[in-house]
Amino acid sequence: MALSQALIIGAGVLPLAVAATYFAPKQVYVERSQIINATPAEILALASSNQGYQVFNPYKATDPNLKIDLFGPDSGVGSGFEFNGKEGKGKQTIAAISDNKVVYHIDLGAMGKPTQTIEVEAVAEGTKVTWSMEADMGMNPIARVIGLFMDGMMGKTFTLGLNNLAAATAA
Repeated sequence: MALSQALIIGAGVLPLAVAATYFAPKQVYVERSQIINATPAEILALASSNQGYQVFNPYKATDPNLKIDLFGPDSGVGSGFEFNGKEGKGKQTIAAISDNKVVYHIDLGAMGKPTQTIEVEAVAEGTKVTWSMEADMGMNPIARVIGLFMDGMMGKTFTLGLNNLAAATAA
């Protein structure tokens, strides 16, 4: 194949490849659940506190040099922390609390602003804890491609966090 033919084919394929990324979902949702041998109140007490969250923060387990700076009240809406580590930097703030869940707004700067939720439900074995995340990947084609892999990436993080939460409440 001549160089000119390769350039012509490349010039046609590249726009199609970029256009194809817009068929990837704009909205991403990731969820993991686990039964934990603790009461819903015990789980919510940790989840609704900037210090309590650090007890099960999954990123602390994978990044021993993770820098955490707490801000706001010790617990409740407005409680949160800034973080800076090998997986990025940003801010996590408690946005809402109800009888069965805590909602966090995450600010990752240019990387986006996902919302995470820890929801509890009393079950015979203890508490079913569901950790979820919703994110709008926008119109950026690279972000939309990353969104296709978000379940695998964040799912592992949520599972680690749930395991940490189970260990923290087992004592």
